[in-house]
Amino acid sequence: MASHEVLQAFVQAATQGSFSAAARKLGKSQSTVSAAVASLEIDLDVVLFDRSSRKPTLTPAGHVLLQRAEHVLEASSRLELAASQLSQGLEPKLSIAMSDTYQSGRFETLLSTLEQRYPDLELEWLIAECEDLIALVQSGRAQLAFIEAQEVYPPDLTHATVDEGAQLALFVSPRHALASLDPINQQSLQQHRELRLASIINPNENRQTGRVWSAPSFLMLMEMAILGFGWAALPRWLVERFANGQLVELKARGWPRSVAVDALWSRQHPPGPAGSWLLEKMLE
Repeated sequence: MASHEVLQAFVQAATQGSFSAAARKLGKSQSTVSAAVASLEIDLDVVLFDRSSRKPTLTPAGHVLLQRAEHVLEASSRLELAASQLSQGLEPKLSIAMSDTYQSGRFETLLSTLEQRYPDLELEWLIAECEDLIALVQSGRAQLAFIEAQEVYPPDLTHATVDEGAQLALFVSPRHALASLDPINQQSLQQHRELRLASIINPNENRQTGRVWSAPSFLMLMEMAILGFGWAALPRWLVERFANGQLVELKARGWPRSVAVDALWSRQHPPGPAGSWLLEKMLE
């Protein structure tokens, strides 16, 4: 197999237009570059350059193999970068858990930069709510979480509020009896089924009596509301993007409600370099 240096000599000779220019680019002598290319031609049993003129030009086979050589060098460069980052402590995988209350343009933009900065990092994006988000971070299953702000967190977790928040509003199907009422009071709501968010890990937390159907995600609640099974407090952005006009917003006192969002991470399972970089950017 051709060495990294030999392939570099071939690629530079082809792109620079001469062995001498390639030598200057690589900081080597012209004879070294010429010998490297000749060695590659022998190893591959292919003539790469037509040397009949003053400046060598690529043969048809040379054009084909130039692309292959560039791909090999690019893969080699990615390998070296990944090895360097891992040796410096880069986490091989970053898991981020997020509540659907949070829809962040900044986060989506930063993902593009994260991909370029850490191209070999494995990224996992989880959706969870309530106590499930906290449990994911506490267990180390997720290194970062973005959660509807809580009054109190477990002592092993650290949090900071991000600038971007969310809005929750009440929604029902246009066919639902509440859709024709204006305004809506608490008594009216209590007469109809509530579609309520519930934790998987602790489904009985904040349990209240009444006609309630529950689900662990806002998307599931939204589907239940579209089917007409009750009313639900849902993130406005989620309804606007995914409900396709199949829900109407109820005009009720105290709604819509603004929701602050916290970034959450563990003292015992802190994020590595990639996670720390993303967290720092999210909190700027």
